[in-house]
Amino acid sequence: MSLVKVNEILTHATAHKYGVAAVNTINYETIRCAVAAAESERVPIIIQFFPGLEKYIPLKYIADMAVDMAKKASVPVAVHLDHSPSYDVAVGGIRDGFPSVMVDGSALSFEENVAMTRDVVKTAAVFDVDVEAELGHVGIGMKLEDISNEVLFTHVDQAVEFVERTGCGSLAIAVGNAHGNYVRKPQLDFDRISRIREAVSVPLVLHGCSGIPEEQMQKAVNLGMSKFNIATEYFAAMYRSLDEVIQATDHKADGIKLLLGSRSGMTEFVAQKIRMLNPNKYTI
Repeated sequence: MSLVKVNEILTHATAHKYGVAAVNTINYETIRCAVAAAESERVPIIIQFFPGLEKYIPLKYIADMAVDMAKKASVPVAVHLDHSPSYDVAVGGIRDGFPSVMVDGSALSFEENVAMTRDVVKTAAVFDVDVEAELGHVGIGMKLEDISNEVLFTHVDQAVEFVERTGCGSLAIAVGNAHGNYVRKPQLDFDRISRIREAVSVPLVLHGCSGIPEEQMQKAVNLGMSKFNIATEYFAAMYRSLDEVIQATDHKADGIKLLLGSRSGMTEFVAQKIRMLNPNKYTI
């Protein structure tokens, strides 16, 4: 139990046909509520942080909190740095204590992505840190082309070559998914998921899971997707929980009561996502 490696969780999830909620966090409450939800559901979880939010809280602070809470959890919890756009950011995350990092070279050419990812993998191996990479263009949900133009999706043959040449531990793929809110209901390319799953050996990751219909998410789980990133919807749930407490307390100026009262709504949101990603009812 407690703190485990991301790839250990994902390999187990792939074998047992459940999806792991990889929940983006920003502070103590968001970490605590996500871990509490996993404990209540008896299913592993991944706590992650987007480095672009370092302006709110330094990477080391969030890593230290998340790792400490993971060590004390009653279910397997992994801690991960999401979407490092460069070698320096990814290695900075390793320095600051993240046991797993993502390096996102998807905006680069294929060869440049391979080179940067391979460099991060080599450095991470020295510190026994897992590395997630991305291939294909997981763009913005409000841009129709990003979720409909198959030229931007991950190509099976390139995925095989990419994994072999980089040694990445898991691979985020583009299959009709995108970040943020969607301009229309997304439609995942299930045939592409199946072919990539059959062709590569590493766990597969789906970014942009906020707003993808539940039945599509569950089908992706059963086709072998393992890690499901959730950020936009969790932060919206955080906002709603805070607002509900403000309204219920008639705007009384009690910040402590506000934070404590918001926990139940946030925890239940994550618990619902965990249940949805667990169509085959796996528990520890």
